[in-house]
Amino acid sequence: MNHFLLMAPPAGGAGAGGQFQGIIMIVLLIVVFYFFMIRPQMTKAKKEKQFREGIKKGDKVVTIGGIHGKIVELQDSTFTLEVEGESVRLRIEKAAINVELTAANNQPAETAGVAKK
Repeated sequence: MNHFLLMAPPAGGAGAGGQFQGIIMIVLLIVVFYFFMIRPQMTKAKKEKQFREGIKKGDKVVTIGGIHGKIVELQDSTFTLEVEGESVRLRIEKAAINVELTAANNQPAETAGVAKK
């Protein structure tokens, strides 16, 4: 029982410096989270938004579900995709676009805003 009394901090103003260091550590942790997690995510979301707004009629795209097709009609939040082969048209949300394909060789475009695998 005497051991607990020996571990108690001394009475007086010596604990104030420890509180200040604790606040500095918390602020430093928040700054690290911002630069390594929050800011890159915001940058990625901004690029994806620009990519999706830059899609135009006639572009060949791949959706998140893996459907390849050509955009034949654009609306505010959706687009109509014509699937190659059967002339099937699908209405899909713009958020479902994964990659834009170049017209030259159907390779993913370098300007695609979504991370490639």
